[in-house]
Amino acid sequence: MHASLRCAALLGTSALPIDVQVDLALGLPGFVVVGLPDMACVDAKVRCATAIRNSGYEVPHKRITVNLAPGDLRKEGASFDVPIALAVLQAAGLIPPATVATLAVGELSLSGEILPVRGVLPIALLARAIGVERMIVPEANAAEAALAQGLEVHGVRTLADAAAAFTGELAFPPGPAEATALPAETRPDLSEVRGQGFCKRALEIAAAGAHSALLVGPPGAGKTMLARRMPGLLPALTFEEAVEATSIWSVAGKLRHGQGLLSERPFRAPHHTISVAGLVGGGSPPRPGEVSLAHNGLLFLDELPEFGRAALEALRQPLEDGEVAVVRVRGAAVLPARFMLLAAMNPCPCGHEGETATPARCNCTVLQKEGYRRRVSGPILDRFDLHVEARALSPSELSGPSTGETSDAVRARVEAARARQRERFRGLRGVHANSQLRGRALRELCGASSAALALLARSMERLGLSARAHDRILKLARTIADLENVRGVEAPHVAEAVQLRCLDRAVTGRSAEKVPTHQLARAAVLRANAPGTSPGPITQEGT
Repeated sequence: MHASLRCAALLGTSALPIDVQVDLALGLPGFVVVGLPDMACVDAKVRCATAIRNSGYEVPHKRITVNLAPGDLRKEGASFDVPIALAVLQAAGLIPPATVATLAVGELSLSGEILPVRGVLPIALLARAIGVERMIVPEANAAEAALAQGLEVHGVRTLADAAAAFTGELAFPPGPAEATALPAETRPDLSEVRGQGFCKRALEIAAAGAHSALLVGPPGAGKTMLARRMPGLLPALTFEEAVEATSIWSVAGKLRHGQGLLSERPFRAPHHTISVAGLVGGGSPPRPGEVSLAHNGLLFLDELPEFGRAALEALRQPLEDGEVAVVRVRGAAVLPARFMLLAAMNPCPCGHEGETATPARCNCTVLQKEGYRRRVSGPILDRFDLHVEARALSPSELSGPSTGETSDAVRARVEAARARQRERFRGLRGVHANSQLRGRALRELCGASSAALALLARSMERLGLSARAHDRILKLARTIADLENVRGVEAPHVAEAVQLRCLDRAVTGRSAEKVPTHQLARAAVLRANAPGTSPGPITQEGT
């Protein structure tokens, strides 16, 4: 007697179809699982036999052979328990065959209760793609499986319920997948940050174009405080982005039981002791790392120089390509990793370099400062679109009234800028924000005037900028123009982009309270790069 049932295995963040084939033969009673299973799959014979008996069925007194096909793909985890048990019951004639194409996943307890498993959403998307009509999942995973619209999803608690759903005796329980969100009253607001107008402007631009940003400043300047408020500036997830992010979190086992679609962009802030595999993914089989968990969201690296050199260098590929290729002996996987990178660091080991306090508190030697800064390589620094200085606040700024804009006000402008970008990029595959522009598309869609390009060329010559910096400044200028709802990129937009790209302490001076910081930055760069002026540093003198 033979029976088979569809299941799925996870490889990276994707699912692959698996056929659970069961054969009952005469001979000494036994239970064998083949098809390159790991120990968790091999142990399924004990869990399934005990759960079948405790669910009111009789375990067949025959030789039971279970094959997980294809046999050259490694099978890991306990999600094959339910399809194995259902296939055994069908082969023994204890339940009739399914009336429609069915796929099942779930782990069995000895009592017959079905326990939740990870990766149900990508499995549900696979089931819909291969023509499966009905899917049987643990009740705790039903909300995420229901995101695969058009699929009949049965969330069951016990093996008996799964058997009833398999034969069509259990009615299909329609129900929308629920989205979970952080309550608005507990979300940190940008208005709580005092001062730092230049940094707030930079974060608004970064959010509007999905640009990566580096904050440099002394301890207590508010770098971490600003970063924690960045998620409140980001636009809402589209349905497609939410499904992508939820799939990754499901594979990583980060979704809470009963949780459906993610409604907020992911925000990940790993500790600086994280390993390379923990940051970019790895293991056998490959599992998503923090860069993949931050897909379509934000990755914050506090105290950037304290991270391991190998971990930081591993960020090069995902920052450029939006994905990570993880290759291991037993398999390879491409993990999605399109995220915004926000990092913070001190200017020196003690953090007090450049402060105007008397007496000076920085006692770091030149060698100590150089060694500290060299912990972050030039290629990694070059991949940050914005390099922003967070200056120390004065006592009057700390004790004075808070006059900054709220996160909702800034987010409204960001949403409007992103809408303009989506309209501009309609027809371009995989491009949703200015930071994702590459090559010919950047030149054609940026719309920079001749004056803007001339200013950018002079800035590159005087500041010694790389070709990558040239393109990133152009993207920044395009985002600034989008925030102002301007069709073309003009010289003032490039001027502000250059200032945001190049750290300069003078531009973040105290006069920013009277004149908007982005206007000061534009004036400084335009004046320093005016034709006929001698090369020199970009400063704020005379504004």
